[in-house]
Amino acid sequence: MASEKVVESVLVGNYVEMETEGKAKDVKTRISNLFWHGGSVYDAWFSCASNQVAQVLLTLPYSFSQLGMVSGVLFQIFYGLMGSWTAYLISILYIEYRTRKEREKVDFRNHVIQWFEVLDGLLGKHWRNVGLAFNCTFLLFGSVIQLIACASNIYYINDNLDKRTWTYIFGACCATTVFIPSFRNYRIWSFLGLIMTTYTAWYLTIASLLHGQVEGVKHSGPSKLVLYFTGATNILYTFGGHAVTVEIMHAMWKPQKFKAIYLVATVYVMTLTLPSASAVYWAFGDRLLNHSNAFALLPQSPFRDMAVVLMLIHQFITFGFACTPLYFVWEKAIGMHECKSLCKRAAARLPVVVPIWFLAIIFPFFGPINSTVGSLLVSFTVYIIPALAHMIIFKSAAARENAVEQPPKFLGRWAGAYTINVFVVVWVFIVGFGFGGWASMTNFIRQIDTFGLFTKCYQCPPPQLPSPPPHLNFTAVAPSPAAFQHGFYHP
Repeated sequence: MASEKVVESVLVGNYVEMETEGKAKDVKTRISNLFWHGGSVYDAWFSCASNQVAQVLLTLPYSFSQLGMVSGVLFQIFYGLMGSWTAYLISILYIEYRTRKEREKVDFRNHVIQWFEVLDGLLGKHWRNVGLAFNCTFLLFGSVIQLIACASNIYYINDNLDKRTWTYIFGACCATTVFIPSFRNYRIWSFLGLIMTTYTAWYLTIASLLHGQVEGVKHSGPSKLVLYFTGATNILYTFGGHAVTVEIMHAMWKPQKFKAIYLVATVYVMTLTLPSASAVYWAFGDRLLNHSNAFALLPQSPFRDMAVVLMLIHQFITFGFACTPLYFVWEKAIGMHECKSLCKRAAARLPVVVPIWFLAIIFPFFGPINSTVGSLLVSFTVYIIPALAHMIIFKSAAARENAVEQPPKFLGRWAGAYTINVFVVVWVFIVGFGFGGWASMTNFIRQIDTFGLFTKCYQCPPPQLPSPPPHLNFTAVAPSPAAFQHGFYHP
């Protein structure tokens, strides 16, 4: 048509989009592009920032009570920078892999590249299998955590149902994420998710400051090594949310621009996590040791209820972020990944939700499970494996010379990159996986011993029984010695 002019063909993730000029572009297409189809640098930034903080925002004050104020702040900055570095490494390896494949004329129009495929293409099947195992297990438990958090949060608005029942309900709600095709379709959700997290973070900060310190507040942390390393691994988990980095990059129009996005997202996230965690810990101190969800200690108000509702919506979004890579893996395993029917793909994805739902009911331990996942899974899939892979891939002079992306000059090029990588591997293996794994598993087992599996309402206040009428109130009368002697009284 004369009124239409093709400007360019843009390869984005699963699709080839034709950008057109002219009046033929109807309102429906404009709205769809505005809210649904995202692949810009801003979309990637919103996805990274939104995915990095969700329910963990509510557990960071709990970590501060275990670590103490100074260690809590320092670990956030330290792991934030370390996480940004390994996200950068993952982006470099993705670009290297994709460039090599495109030179071989491989077509990715109907295929989403994932982290295990990058490892397979650059290092072989053994690395692929290790990466696939760690990444899928991490994303599986990341999804489990979102369901647990949903049930934990809604309970503070409506306690007529126990947390296990709320887990059943939200498991069904989160299953609807099977209808979201890929990360390109999270544009509006990522934007809204970050606004919701921002509101919740500043609500926690302002509400804690206005509430003031509770009577007799104590800040005894760190008091035990088990608690100290448990809190540290929870922060390791906080800034290890880039298990979906490759999928977010693949959804971009120009993946080469991703390199600094995660760092900028991390800086913004710290403007939320540092004030909120510090303020809540300042106000409630050691009480947080028995309340892994910060909402539990703040008095009910319309502002708190709004924060709870917004976090519920955001956790639904984060559940989708964690589950979508699992959907892709499952689709590839059963041969449905390149199917163009959205309904068929959604139906094929449903079996992925069932084990997530079941595990959330078995292990409803809100704070401890974050630390356990951080020490045993995040330490490898997010920190150790990317650093090791980068060193091995570019160990030869020829590989370094022909690399698509060179390390930053201000970090010392390859010598600086190798130095940082060695430090990351050694630190995370000893402190994150070693001490953190010991502490997290000790705390996790303690939770199982205390509350049991399939617990109906984890860390819920005991039910208050109605007071008996005065003429039936026997508690004021001390039992006679004869009652003890003949066994009639059992305290």
